[in-house]
Amino acid sequence: MTPLVQIRELPHRFRRLVPRTRRGRRRAVQALVALCVLALLPATWLRLTTDDRLARTAADAPSAPVALVFGAGLWDGEPSPYLAHRLDTAAELYTRGKVRAVLVSGDNSREDYDEPSAMRRYLAAKGVPSRRVVADYAGFDTWDSCSRARRVFGVHRALLVSQDFHIRRAAALCRSAGVTSYGVPVPEPRDATWYASSLRELPSATKAALEATFTPDPHFLGPEEKDIAKALDR
Repeated sequence: MTPLVQIRELPHRFRRLVPRTRRGRRRAVQALVALCVLALLPATWLRLTTDDRLARTAADAPSAPVALVFGAGLWDGEPSPYLAHRLDTAAELYTRGKVRAVLVSGDNSREDYDEPSAMRRYLAAKGVPSRRVVADYAGFDTWDSCSRARRVFGVHRALLVSQDFHIRRAAALCRSAGVTSYGVPVPEPRDATWYASSLRELPSATKAALEATFTPDPHFLGPEEKDIAKALDR
């Protein structure tokens, strides 16, 4: 079947979008390849700049004053499975003596949705003393969590806790925010949720590249807080 026949068999609304000449089709392919390369550049940047900032497991992680746990949603007011796994890893880091305090950063933009409080309750049930857990109620996204950790809570060095598909972006953004960090990836089975989340990281990497370049203020900055310093002194 010739290309011309193939084009004629396309629905009429799509036929007008296909270049009719060989040169036009070649240019269309070149443009598509260029777009794919541009789309993958931010993800490549994340990989190249964070390879030396990731631990393999909680046991392999270096020590740091604080573990920063990123929110990952609630189910009926309780941590989602992905968030629960992050908190399990944070509790392990505390138990192993890798960190002395935990900063839980999540969304509390609505009165009926409070990620940080749910995260604190979960860690308390895992044996982490409440005096060692500090809540950031305005961690609306990864950049906000990293930026507020440095600018509001005064965190200079931290272990970051998140799933492996997200941890590189978190490490790159925290570095741009002024936090020296190591990422502790939380392993998950390669199921549909994992693949969907990994796919979403492609556009998120582009957003991260812009945030790392321009370092905008978080959605809500607020005054400096001394809760982390108090948690470390207790």
